[in-house]
Amino acid sequence: MATDNNLDLSPPEELTRPLWKSLIRNFRDRFLPDQLPPLYITSRPVNLGMLLGDFLDLPWYRTVFTNLGDVISPETQAPLQLESRPVDVGELIGDTMARPWWSSLLRNLADSVAPDKLPPLEITWEPANPIIPSQTLLLTMWSNVISGPKIFLPDKEKPVITAASPGLSLPEPATPDPSTVAFVYDLERDMLKDLRKSRRRERLLIALFAVEVIVLLGGFFLHH
Repeated sequence: MATDNNLDLSPPEELTRPLWKSLIRNFRDRFLPDQLPPLYITSRPVNLGMLLGDFLDLPWYRTVFTNLGDVISPETQAPLQLESRPVDVGELIGDTMARPWWSSLLRNLADSVAPDKLPPLEITWEPANPIIPSQTLLLTMWSNVISGPKIFLPDKEKPVITAASPGLSLPEPATPDPSTVAFVYDLERDMLKDLRKSRRRERLLIALFAVEVIVLLGGFFLHH
């Protein structure tokens, strides 16, 4: 005997409904919807802005005008209420990338000329004892910890071989191979040619960079 607590695994009625009944029902829901009572919301609604479906249904000129309005006169939002404790993480990467390139150049020059004076570093650890070996301590070589003056021994004198030396004869000078000489000459010529080309390319790039810097500086001072 079936009870209300039994799980009903039968297919829904919509699968067995005829086509003409489904069309009539959809037509009635579209043009003659049921008058439902107003919805009472007991929770606090959250404004999510325009939904993605509504945004995609807008014509293209509406989005263009909306973007122009956001750029010209952006909407003033209410101040953000933070309930957590903020943590200072320094300057964000987006703010750093948004700055012009000359501000970064001036900041680097200022750091090189007059760096910020930081307080002295307080070290709380103690140096390890290198005499006691351990598995996590690498001892230095004994030659690195010896204190004392360095002594350089003189090199041994090399025997001078002459034609008058008894039992010794000077080797005849080797004649270089003509093909090897030609190969070395061609290789040297190609290297000199590549070196001249690289120098010309370097001068051209330096000139283009200088022109670009002059144009940027001129445009900046003209606009300001």
